[in-house]
Amino acid sequence: MRVRQLRESGWSERSVRTAVTHERLLRPRKGWVALPDADAHLVAAARAGVVVSCVTQAERWGLWMLRPSEIPHVAAPPRSGGVRAPRAVVHWAEPVVPRHPDALVDEIENVLSLVAHCLPFEEALIVWESALDKKLVSLPALRRLPFRGAARAVCERASPYSGSGLETLVVPRLRWMGIPITPQAWIAGHRVDFLIGDRLVLQIDGGTHVGAQRTSDIAHDAELMLLGYHVIRVGYAQIVDRWHEVQGVIMRAVAQGLHRA
Repeated sequence: MRVRQLRESGWSERSVRTAVTHERLLRPRKGWVALPDADAHLVAAARAGVVVSCVTQAERWGLWMLRPSEIPHVAAPPRSGGVRAPRAVVHWAEPVVPRHPDALVDEIENVLSLVAHCLPFEEALIVWESALDKKLVSLPALRRLPFRGAARAVCERASPYSGSGLETLVVPRLRWMGIPITPQAWIAGHRVDFLIGDRLVLQIDGGTHVGAQRTSDIAHDAELMLLGYHVIRVGYAQIVDRWHEVQGVIMRAVAQGLHRA
């Protein structure tokens, strides 16, 4: 926090210096202090003169990311001086929503704007729709903001109804087939990931599909098949890294009419 805020709450300059001397407070940068156990991202932001933003802040909020960021992403105004962040990606951009001078974390709208310019379109769309799903922001509010370029394109495509990043990937990728695709359809007492047409079920296994969960999945697949459904079960990595294989299987299933009742 700012030293000014401590002074306003009753701390004297001497008491601040004493706390720093005895390491009860850290001084990451002139005018700033932090507790020894303070959030490392925020301490680093204060030290560098930036705000935590883009994919790093998206991860901190628990938003869907296809791949974790390996380098911290921060933001600073284009003409700001005194920024020292040699080990981070610094986004020098005017914020969509003004930043308070004491802020160490960017506003959600600014984070989404930078994500849209930083990531490929699909990956950015996943982050945006995750933010909408978590109700961190509303789509009508976003569409009233002056986004430009990639951020405007993502904003126009974003939907508040995608329940996961996988839905964001799968539905647009199969839209060209002209067949209804229902995410999270309820069949035989369970939800399926995607119902394609009337009878073709696409199930996606993640890291939790092992042990008892795997046994339950197999039993549900058998029940679906007895009810006349056709089940395609793939892994998360296939969706993310080998989509052409998954699409090929779905195309051939549709060619055989397995999606029809």
